[in-house]
Amino acid sequence: MTTSATSGTGPTENAMRRALKRARDGVALDVFEAAVLLQARGEALTDLAASAARVRDAGLQAAGRPGVITYSKSVFIPLTRLCRDKCHYCTFVTVPGKLRRAGHGMFMSPDEVLDVARKGAALGCKEALITLGDKPEDRWPEAREWLDAHGYDDTIAYVRAVSVRILEETGLLPHLNPGVMTWTDFQRLKPVAPSMGMMLETTATRLWSEPGGPHYGSPDKEPAVRLRVLEDAGRSSVPFTSGLLIGIGETYEERAESLFALRKVSRAYHGIQELIIQNFRAKPDTAMRGMPDAELDELVATVAVARHIMGPSACLQAPPNLVDAEYERLIGAGIDDWGGVSPLTIDHVNPERPWPLIEELTERSRAAGFELRERLCVYPEFVRRGEPWLDPRLRPHVAALADPETGLALPDAVVEGRPWQELEEAFVPSGRTELHRTIDTEGRTADRRDDFDEVYGDWEALREAAAPGMAPERIDTDVRQALRTAADDPTRLTDAEALALFHADGPALDALCRVADDVRRSAVGDDVTYIVTRNINFTNVCYTGCRFCAFAQRRTDADAYTLSLEQVADRAQQAWDVGAVEVCMQGGIHPDLPGTAYFDIAKAVKERVPGMHVHAFSPMEVVNGATRTGMSIREWLSAAKEAGLDSVPGTAAEILDDEVRWVLTKGKLPAATWIEVITTAHELGIRSSSTMMYGHVDQPRHWLGHLRTLAGIQQRTGGFTEFVTLPFIHTNAPVYLAGIARPGPTTRDNRAVTAMARLLLHPHIPNIQTSWVKLGAEGAAEMLRSGANDLGGTLMEETISRMAGSSYGSYKSIRELVAVAEAAGRPAKPRTTLYGPVPEERRSAAEASDGHLPDLLPVLD
Repeated sequence: MTTSATSGTGPTENAMRRALKRARDGVALDVFEAAVLLQARGEALTDLAASAARVRDAGLQAAGRPGVITYSKSVFIPLTRLCRDKCHYCTFVTVPGKLRRAGHGMFMSPDEVLDVARKGAALGCKEALITLGDKPEDRWPEAREWLDAHGYDDTIAYVRAVSVRILEETGLLPHLNPGVMTWTDFQRLKPVAPSMGMMLETTATRLWSEPGGPHYGSPDKEPAVRLRVLEDAGRSSVPFTSGLLIGIGETYEERAESLFALRKVSRAYHGIQELIIQNFRAKPDTAMRGMPDAELDELVATVAVARHIMGPSACLQAPPNLVDAEYERLIGAGIDDWGGVSPLTIDHVNPERPWPLIEELTERSRAAGFELRERLCVYPEFVRRGEPWLDPRLRPHVAALADPETGLALPDAVVEGRPWQELEEAFVPSGRTELHRTIDTEGRTADRRDDFDEVYGDWEALREAAAPGMAPERIDTDVRQALRTAADDPTRLTDAEALALFHADGPALDALCRVADDVRRSAVGDDVTYIVTRNINFTNVCYTGCRFCAFAQRRTDADAYTLSLEQVADRAQQAWDVGAVEVCMQGGIHPDLPGTAYFDIAKAVKERVPGMHVHAFSPMEVVNGATRTGMSIREWLSAAKEAGLDSVPGTAAEILDDEVRWVLTKGKLPAATWIEVITTAHELGIRSSSTMMYGHVDQPRHWLGHLRTLAGIQQRTGGFTEFVTLPFIHTNAPVYLAGIARPGPTTRDNRAVTAMARLLLHPHIPNIQTSWVKLGAEGAAEMLRSGANDLGGTLMEETISRMAGSSYGSYKSIRELVAVAEAAGRPAKPRTTLYGPVPEERRSAAEASDGHLPDLLPVLD
């Protein structure tokens, strides 16, 4: 039907009539109907545009700005024109030799950037549009040399640094277009820019993969990679601009598919602030110089179809300098924004197309019945949303330029530099700081957050994403043969045999647990170890959006709290006084805590109790600290170690499979980043535990992959002290309350996971820990008979599992832990974090207090 967007074939009259009627009636379109409507011309296009305009008008009315069309007064800063890609239509990108001959550096210098920004501020501009090529240092040695000479690890580091200077010295708000970014890149740049962007352009893979295609030879133009960037932006709560480049060889159906892909991301994460529909314009001296421009009717039809697909709340832009003053037609097709318009700089991507004068845009918009209003680079909706979409360090900068009522730009705002710095007094005690005690008697104030339906993303999209992982596999491997292999040499278990054992039940499960227990006995003996430790969760304020977590609270929630450094140190001192050898400290990703806060926490404990082992900061917290400080993960961990960090918990792992992770969490680190943090810690001599949370939207194949990954890391680094099984607590977990996750693992699952962890991690990780917090005393004793050898800690206070709905209390005394071991027929022995012997002085103090604070409340049965 639509072999080419420029071919002469077209849809039938009946197909067009049906599609137009569905558009007029507000019925949801499918890809076929959208492809038909993209070919509307003449009266059909007039009809389509009129219905699209009505959709747009309804959205503006609902947003509280009827009859308003917006633009951003900006300066265009081409930070570097070097790029590792080779797009066949691009004149923005150049090569080092041409830059040298023109007297330019490989990158604009900070002084050059600030000169443009200051001039823009003097003219009332409020946006600094920073555009550059993708990862130029990967292709051009000259780019790498420039970065090295100026002290930057990579281009993203320079983008971050220059953004801070723009904020501090000019007052303009950076909008960043550095191309393809990783999840970690978003964490690095979010504190310095209220919005970012990257055009999707198209989802037509053939235009990237086939020789002669416009994106052939450009690694960053693979559609799957670019869609992943859009998803990571949403996961990171970054207001993001994207869009299509039409007329580069895609078919109408491919163009429609691209729009639906954008809608899917927008609905899943609610983070696409603006969609740009840009028409291709052929440029001389490019491989596509002979290709015809996308005609105005193509652009108008695509804008109208995009409006129907994206809906009334979407913000649609068409660049005004890429049309020949046909502004009324674009307004009539459903746009509500003109994008960035500069009174100072040219459009460096389309230098042959000058910006229209703002006065002209004002008059032409008025002629079409619209008032032109200035916005910021970050759209009004996100200005009003605030956290987590705006980093606290950017709030003063945005607030100085934004109308608090509308979120649009203040016309008379003074554009001047303001400090960009970490917030002062990060550790002010606030909220329910005694939650670790009162939760056992008073509970929490509600089973879910007030913004349950918005903060975690689109639940329907998640159900669809979770469905494949919930489907059980058919297992044909002989369980008996797998048991024989496990008993003979568990290191020889194949994946097929391991999966068969993960599914074992009845007598086969009993046999599996006996084999695992035998392996345990030969590896570590009969002693059941435990540690006298105290959990200190220094804050539960967090906006990451983990869908399994009931611990996280907004700062305004009734259960929210943050401890002061003194309170953290007091709790460590109390723990030391009753015989603890370790404090385990983790917290929410509080937007106000600077990246150095973790160092302060470790120092506070070490200064108060020098002998205490500081086991702290999950890989998510490590990444948060590193990105907030601008340090590399290695640099940050080294500084944390110097501040007093002794080891890190291997939490935040959940399941090391992104298929599962992106259902469980909206914004937590990807599996590859977790692995990077842990392996870097091990390389620096910082040991860690390892964990797996299971029984939600996962299957045994995910457990197998997770355990194989951990075994591989341990073989390389030897840094894991133990493996901890973490059964999913479903009761108050959002992903369960939304009807997506299972109600936690069964007893069969728990036994099988514990036994298989023993077998698959043998002999690399000798210690397998079971969780009394999640399983209770009887459940923990059963796991000790299934391959586990460790009971974890006394904890003294525990909030995370309790808020999720665990009913097994917040602490265990030493006597109670010994009783659990005795129930399994085994002796108990205290240990240190690194599984060494406990000094006699510590043992005596612990035995005298029974390992708990005297004023703690009784455990609930």
